[in-house]
Amino acid sequence: MHVPSFHQGAGPARAQAPRLWLIAGTGEGPRLATALLQAGWQLRVCVVSRAAARAYAPQPGLELVVGAIGSSSPEATPLAGVRQELERARANRQPYRWVIDASHPFASQITVALVQGCDEAGVPLLRLQRLELSGDGASSLVALAELAELRGQAQRGERLLLAIGARRLADAIGHTPGALHHARILPRPLALQQAMAAGLPAERVACLQPLPAGEQRAEVERALCRHWGIETVLCRRSGGPGEAQWRAICGDLGLRLLLLERPGEPGALLRLPLERLLERVGAASAAMAVAGEPPGSPWC
Repeated sequence: MHVPSFHQGAGPARAQAPRLWLIAGTGEGPRLATALLQAGWQLRVCVVSRAAARAYAPQPGLELVVGAIGSSSPEATPLAGVRQELERARANRQPYRWVIDASHPFASQITVALVQGCDEAGVPLLRLQRLELSGDGASSLVALAELAELRGQAQRGERLLLAIGARRLADAIGHTPGALHHARILPRPLALQQAMAAGLPAERVACLQPLPAGEQRAEVERALCRHWGIETVLCRRSGGPGEAQWRAICGDLGLRLLLLERPGEPGALLRLPLERLLERVGAASAAMAVAGEPPGSPWC
C-alpha cells in the first residue's frame, strides 16, 4: 500500500478490541466511523487522499491510512493491496472481524478487489448502500456515449460543466462536439494533466479542494456556475452529498442536469443502508462474546 499517514489514539484496552477495516470517503465515512468507534470497535480507515483524511477527527481506536489500496508500486493492483492487508492483519494476530466497503459508487475497481480478496481470505464483507436520490428534471445516462442523443436539442456553444472526475473528461468531451466545455476537478497533478490532455483551456478548469457537505460547499459550486454562465451540468448519480448538491444548484439556477448512472457491482455483494449495516455489525463486546472471549481479552 501507499506510504500511510496515521491518526492513532488507542489505549491498551482499546487495542485489544476486535477490529474492522473500513474503506470510505468523506460522504458517509466519518459518520460511519464515529458510530463504529462508539460501539467499541478498533477501526482502520483507508481514504484516498490527505484532503479526505481531514474529514476524520482523531479518536481513540481510530487508525487512519492515506493512500490508494494497491499503490505500493506501479505493478501493484487493488486486489494485491487487499490481499496484502488481510494477510498482514492475520499475521499480526489482529484479523478483521468485518471489512466494510463504503467507497464511492464509481470506484468500481476497489469494490471488485474487496469482493475477491475477502472471499479468498474468508473475511465477511459488507457494502454500504447509498440512498437513491430523486427529483424532477434530470436526464439519466447509462454511458457517456448517450450524451450526443441527450443533447440533440442543444445549441452549439452550450456551456457544459463536467463534474464527473478528471479520468473521463476526454471521453465526455469527445461525445459532445460543439459544446463549450468546463470542468471542476480535484487539485491533484494527475487530474490537471488529464484535463489539459482532454483539450480544456486553463480558464475553463477549476481545481477545487472538496469542502464538507453543507451550504459553504454548495455556494462555491453555485458561484462557479454563475461565473462561467453554465447552462448544463453533467455529474454522477452517486447517491451522496455531491449528487444532492448538484440537484439543488441546478434547481436554484434553472440549469439542465445530466446524471451518469452508477456502474454495476458484483451480484453476491451484501449491500445494506447505513443503519442496517450498523445493526448487522453490532457492538464489539457482542462480537467478542460470540467468539468465546471475555471483553478485554486479545482478539486473535
